[in-house]
Amino acid sequence: MHQVLLDPTAELDPAEREPLPKLKSLEGLTIGLLDISKSRGDIFLDRIDALMQQRGLKTLRFKKPTFTRAAPTELLQQIAQQCDVVVEGLAD
Repeated sequence: MHQVLLDPTAELDPAEREPLPKLKSLEGLTIGLLDISKSRGDIFLDRIDALMQQRGLKTLRFKKPTFTRAAPTELLQQIAQQCDVVVEGLAD
């Protein structure tokens, strides 16, 4: 089955990317939880964090300065260096 991934940026000619393989398990991985600074996104991530902690999974929390702009490069690099997977909290 062929999947089409859409890039939410304003690229006029988006790059085609193959989706990453699905993970079999989160065991042993570091899970980044990224709050994009939208209203109530932190509540969602608090619940996800609690559920993952109950399962004994390692999580790290991150927060964008504002939802109106892309995450700073330094933040993205930090997440990429410290995490294996990321959950991004979107809410309103």
